[in-house]
Amino acid sequence: MRVTTTKKFDKKVKNLPKKIQKELARRLTIFMNDVHDPFLRTHKLSGKLKDLWSFSVSGDIRVVFDMSYREVAILIDIGSHSDLYK
Repeated sequence: MRVTTTKKFDKKVKNLPKKIQKELARRLTIFMNDVHDPFLRTHKLSGKLKDLWSFSVSGDIRVVFDMSYREVAILIDIGSHSDLYK
């Protein structure tokens, strides 16, 4: 799976603590090998984000991504559960 990011995602990643950035890099390696690895807790979203997916980075940090393109995942947003799903 190829991964690309939005400017919004990149900006938010730069503002994350270094510990979370390292964990994100680790999870992205897993993600690129197997989007549905149980460790990531990947799931389809509902409501206003119904066409998107999410996976866990750590505790409360999630990545929202679009998987509607063949072999490419677009990482759209990252943040806490409450920030992303309000």
